[in-house]
Amino acid sequence: MPVATAVPNALASPAAPAATSVSGGGRSTASEGRFRGDIQGLRAVAVLGVLGFHAGVPFMAGGFVGVDVFFVISGFLITGLIHREVLRTGRLSLGRFWARRVRRLLPATAVVLGAVAVMTIIVLPVTRWESVAWDVGASSLYVVNWRFADQSVNYLVADDAPSPVQHFWSLAVEEQFYVLWPVLVLVLVWLHRRYRLRLTVVLLAGIAAIGLPSLLWSVHLTDANPGQAYFVSTTRLWELAVGAALAIVVHRLERMPAALAHLLGALGLAAIVLAAARFDESTPFPGTAALLPTLGAAAVIAAGAARRRTLAGLVLDTAPMRDIGTLSYSLYLWHWPLLVAAAVMWGGDDGTLPLITSVMVVGFAAVPAWLTYRMVEAPIHHAGMFARFPRRAAALGVACTVVGVAAALVVAFCVPRPTYAGDVDARGAAVLDDDPASDPDGEPVDSVDVMVPDVLAAPDDVAQLDGQPCISDVKGTDLETCTYGPEDAEVTIAVVGDSKMHQWLNAIELIAEARDWRIVTYLKSACPMSTLEIGLDGQPNAWCSEYNDARIAELMGDESVDYVLTSQVSGYAFGDAPRDERRDMMAADLQRIWADLEDAGRDVIVMIDNPNPEGDVMECVAANEDSLTECVFSRETGDQAGGSPPQLAALAESDGVGSVDLRDYICPGDECPPVIGETLVYRRGSHLTASYVESLTPRLDDALTAAMD
Repeated sequence: MPVATAVPNALASPAAPAATSVSGGGRSTASEGRFRGDIQGLRAVAVLGVLGFHAGVPFMAGGFVGVDVFFVISGFLITGLIHREVLRTGRLSLGRFWARRVRRLLPATAVVLGAVAVMTIIVLPVTRWESVAWDVGASSLYVVNWRFADQSVNYLVADDAPSPVQHFWSLAVEEQFYVLWPVLVLVLVWLHRRYRLRLTVVLLAGIAAIGLPSLLWSVHLTDANPGQAYFVSTTRLWELAVGAALAIVVHRLERMPAALAHLLGALGLAAIVLAAARFDESTPFPGTAALLPTLGAAAVIAAGAARRRTLAGLVLDTAPMRDIGTLSYSLYLWHWPLLVAAAVMWGGDDGTLPLITSVMVVGFAAVPAWLTYRMVEAPIHHAGMFARFPRRAAALGVACTVVGVAAALVVAFCVPRPTYAGDVDARGAAVLDDDPASDPDGEPVDSVDVMVPDVLAAPDDVAQLDGQPCISDVKGTDLETCTYGPEDAEVTIAVVGDSKMHQWLNAIELIAEARDWRIVTYLKSACPMSTLEIGLDGQPNAWCSEYNDARIAELMGDESVDYVLTSQVSGYAFGDAPRDERRDMMAADLQRIWADLEDAGRDVIVMIDNPNPEGDVMECVAANEDSLTECVFSRETGDQAGGSPPQLAALAESDGVGSVDLRDYICPGDECPPVIGETLVYRRGSHLTASYVESLTPRLDDALTAAMD
C-alpha cells in the first residue's frame, strides 16, 4: 500500500519481552533457560513483513499479518515468564512483572513520541498538529487503539492522512494485555489452590474463557464493523491467548518426533509467508483470516520447542535474522513516523511515495533504531538499579509517560489559533461571471490577503441544516432524517445521497427559507443511493445496503415528496469486475432507480459531483500559503475521480430527469484553484467547504429552479 493514501491496515508491535527462554512447565526441563533463536528470527519475519507492507513492496501486500505473529510471540513469552515464576515461587509479584515491562518498553517509546512531536512541528502541515497532539497523548497512555477505532467510523475524519503514531495501536493492545493478564493469572492460581485443581487445567481453562469469545467476537465484528474490528483489543485477545496456551503446554513438545517438528515448523512458516503474499487490504481482517498467520506462528514456536534444529530454525535461527529480531522493537517504533514525514516532503500529489523512496526510508530507519536500542532500550532494560528496585522502575514508567503527555501538550500549545476574517467580505463564487472559464477571477493565484475559512478552521467548516449535521454515520442502518421548512409547503424536496450531497445543505437551507420549501434529508456517509453493493475499506458495506433498502422504500412510498435531489461520490459498484464495467453497472443502476422514482411521481434532479482533487487541498494550502498555485489540480482528472462519469452516463439515457451542474463554478478552467474569491474551496478530501457552498447559493438557486421547470 502506498504509504500515505489511507489509514494503514496494520502496524506490528514487537513488544514482547526481550528474553526468549521457555519454561518446561511443571518441572525443570532441558528447555528451561534455553535461548530461542528461532523466536528472535520469527520477530524478524514479522517486522520485515510490516516494513515491506508499509513500503508498498508489491509481493508483501499482506505484510500487516506481522502484527498477528507478534501477538502470538508476546502471549507465549509473557505467559512463560509468569508461569515459571508461579511454579518457582508459588506466587506472582505484580510489581516486578510490571517493572520489567516498564523498563523494556516505555523508555524507547518516550524517545520516539518526543521525536514525533518535533517532527510534527517541523514537517507536518499545521492542519494536522491538533490531531497528532491527541494521538501522541493517547499513545503515551496506551489507549490510542480505541481512539483510532472510533475514528474509523467517523466520516468527518475519514479523509485524514494517517497519524505518525498510527502504529502505536498494537502497542496499546499489548500493554492492556500486560496489565490485565497477570491479574487474571493470580485469580486462576487462587482457584487452583482453593479447589485443589491442576494448575495446567485451570490456566488453560482461563485462557480458553478469554480466547474463544474473543475469536467469535472478532469474526462477528470483522463482518459488522471492519474499521473498529481492526483496532479494538477485544478482537485481538484470542491471538495472544494462542501464544499463552502454547506456553503452558510447551514442555510436552520437547520429545516431538524430528519429522513432525520439521513439518510443523515448515508449514507454520509457509502459512505466515502465504498470508503476507496473498492477503491485501481487501481481505476481511482480523476475523477468520487471522487464523492463518496466528496458527502459523504458533506452529513455528511449537516446532522449535523440540531440542533439535528444524527446517524453520535453519532459516530463522541465523545471525542476520536474530540481529533484525533484536532491533525489531526500535525498528518498528521508528519506521512509520519516518515514512509519514517522507510522504509529506517527497510524496506525489496524492501523498504517496515512489517505491524506491519508501524502501530507502524504511532502510534508513535502521539507523535511529540501532541508536535507540544501544543507547536507551538495552541499557535501561538491563540496568540493575531498576531490576532490583521495582519502585524505581515505577518512577521510570511515570517519567516516560509524562514525557509522552508533555510532547502532546507541546504540539497542542504550538497549534496556531484560527484567524477569522471578521467583517471582510470573502466573495467566493460571487466573483465569477456567467462564463467562468474565461473569467480571470477564476484563475489560480499565488496568495490572498485573507482566506475564509482560515485553513485551521476548515476541517470544521462542515455543512449543516438548521444547525444540525443531518447525516447518518457510516456505522448503523437506522433511517435518520431531518426536516426543515413549513409542513404545508407547496414544494417538498428529499435531499438524498452520501456526504457529497450533504455538503450542499447550507445553500439548500438558504434557498428553502427564501422560497418556503420543505426539506427532508435521507443522507448517510459513504452510502450513495444504489441497489448495488457498495464498497467500504475494500469490503462490502452491509450497513449501506440495508440502509438503502429502507431509504428507497421510504422515498417510493412518501407521496409528500415532490422532488428527489441526489448526488454521490461513489462511481463504481463493489466487486471483482473490471473498473469500467463496475462504472457502467453503477450508471445502469442509477438509471433504474431514477426511473422508478419518476414512475412513482417523484421528479429526480441530479447534482453532478464536483471535481475530486488528487491530494488534500487543505493541507497543501496550509503548507503553501504564499504559493497557492502549488495546490491546483487537473479538471479532467478531478471529473474522472468522483461520481461524475456514471451520473452523466445515466443522465444521457434518462428522459425527464433534471440535473444541476455547478462544476464550472467550482473549477472554472482546466486547472482547479484551491481558493476562489478569498474563499477556500475544499476542506478534507474532495468535500467543499460550507463557506464556498454558501457563496454558490445564487447559482444553485438558478440551476435548481430551472431543473424544476
